[in-house]
Amino acid sequence: MSRDARWKALLELLAERGRLEVEQAAAELAVSAATIRRDLDQLAEQQMLVRTRGGAVVHGVSYELPLRYKTARQASQKQRIAKAVADLVTPGEAVGLTGGTTTTEVARALAVRADLTTGTPALTVVTNALNIANELAVRPQFKIVVTGGVARPQSYELVGPLANGVLGQITLDVAVLGVVGFDVTHGAAAHDEAEAAVNRLLCERAARVVVAADSSKLGARAFARICPAELVDTLVTDTAATPDAVRRFEEAGIRVLTA
Repeated sequence: MSRDARWKALLELLAERGRLEVEQAAAELAVSAATIRRDLDQLAEQQMLVRTRGGAVVHGVSYELPLRYKTARQASQKQRIAKAVADLVTPGEAVGLTGGTTTTEVARALAVRADLTTGTPALTVVTNALNIANELAVRPQFKIVVTGGVARPQSYELVGPLANGVLGQITLDVAVLGVVGFDVTHGAAAHDEAEAAVNRLLCERAARVVVAADSSKLGARAFARICPAELVDTLVTDTAATPDAVRRFEEAGIRVLTA
């Protein structure tokens, strides 16, 4: 197993469990304890975890796994959600996409839709996510608008007041939000307040708001609120969402689609 593969596996295990022991991780990854100790030391130097005696714990109270290490988590669910979200978009619309693994899959689903292969433009995409803009910029039928701002390495999102200048001058048909948590009472939320602020602006500029979130995000809370639940028109999630969770969102006036 390569170093990058080990690091990805270690960070995913740590994000799921909150704590890792060296011997346990060595057994699960089938490598030596010395290799795991060295990996944990190097990850701690990058402030991606906190080293402890005999292992590691997550970095901070609310841990945010960098986007490049999250792409494989709930991958099949996110791809199904993404296709369902993409199907809600009408050719010619202006679509806002926030950053995140699920919204990245939405961008990919839009890129392969047969009825979006031509047009002037077939779709206008406004995003603060550098990776999404990079993937879609090669599609000549899409008009890509990127907000200004300072890049967050964790999510590849542009944040800060520079984004206000662009977002204040446009209107959107639909904003698609990737979230850390979505709760009926506390709304849609992200880990970072600057990221949440830009995402909030995208919502405010849109005629309708779609939250794309796998079932693990439902009922979850995070530090920075993006918008209250009543501003969300549609929630697209996976079939593992419990009937009780779906009912609560529907009672709040939100259309729920499962994929």
